[in-house]
Amino acid sequence: MENRTIRKAVIPAAGLGTRFLPATKAVPKELLPIVDTPTIQYIVAEAVAAGVRDVILVVARGKESIVDHFDIAAELEAHLERTGKHELKKQMRSIAQMANVITVRQQEPLGLGHAVLCARDVVGDEPFVVMLGDDVIDAKVPGAKQLADCYARHGLGTVALMEVPREETPMYGIAAGSEIEPRTVRVDRLVEKPKQDPPSNLAVIGRYVLPPRIFQVLEQVHPGVGGEIQLTDALAVLAREEGLLGYRFEGDRYDAGDRLGYLKANLAFALKRPELAGPLRELMKEMSR
Repeated sequence: MENRTIRKAVIPAAGLGTRFLPATKAVPKELLPIVDTPTIQYIVAEAVAAGVRDVILVVARGKESIVDHFDIAAELEAHLERTGKHELKKQMRSIAQMANVITVRQQEPLGLGHAVLCARDVVGDEPFVVMLGDDVIDAKVPGAKQLADCYARHGLGTVALMEVPREETPMYGIAAGSEIEPRTVRVDRLVEKPKQDPPSNLAVIGRYVLPPRIFQVLEQVHPGVGGEIQLTDALAVLAREEGLLGYRFEGDRYDAGDRLGYLKANLAFALKRPELAGPLRELMKEMSR
């Protein structure tokens, strides 16, 4: 029987973050904090909670600080030890122990499909999860685990789906198909950012559990607009040739790659912190007068 356990996550982190300039001129967008925790740390924590041990970061030149974040910072830890901040030191060490972080380089910005393909040799012949750092999911059961469980049941590639208002469908890849069990759709159509007549209001967001065959498909996909290899094109082939599922995950999703979405994420996560929730609510009341 094929292995359906998800042990590896691929996190593309090679983008330039132009929507957040000038903040991202010198700081990778993945390290921009939601309250006091870098966005990418939430993504890695979700992967680990889904059972992942090997986290493969696909990075570009100049993104070394992302890798450093998940390494031991000896000088910082020594300072925290000297100043009696033992709990903080423990927290910093736990970041380095979250997962086995592996990096591969994407030497040219040739699209999401190409970024996934860069991880082929590290992933090997087993299913894996792709997690986009712009999509932060707050859920009781981690978003990646919900998809991994669906993959374990059916053995088919599974993408995360979320209902969106019809007027927002041109902003997303849109999937359509027939429901085979609660929250689970067998995808028979995928349209990237439909300008009109979307096939549904189910948007594909940044979580994908994929079989290793996706690498063969990506190698054969023709580059699209801008010479980029699109993951959506490979998913459409997978849907046609062996089947693809969409899972309407439970939880709240924040688009941390959008300025307003990023602010929403900061507010939502701050309100979950007991020491911040009260003062923040008071501040919001004052500012809304």
